[in-house]
Amino acid sequence: MSIPSSLLASAGLIGGFAVARATKHRHWGGVVAAGAGLGAMEACRRRTGVAPALALGATYAAALTGSHPLAKKIGAWPSVFAVTGATAVAAHLLAKRRG
Repeated sequence: MSIPSSLLASAGLIGGFAVARATKHRHWGGVVAAGAGLGAMEACRRRTGVAPALALGATYAAALTGSHPLAKKIGAWPSVFAVTGATAVAAHLLAKRRG
């Protein structure tokens, strides 16, 4: 049984921010986020192929970068939760087996 890509993506975004905040070292949060993002992509690739996995990677990267300007408008944690929700939905849809 593999871990769903939506769960890995969510854990990476929330966990990465939590680690960066707790340790006061952004790079440690980045390591967590990158590892979980790559794991989510691999889980998606195994299930549906390369193209959906690359789309998930692009979505994940957009969530990471987009959360920063969004945080200036709505706050850090609300921003993280918003982009995580959107990414989890995208991951779920991308990892669905076709046919």
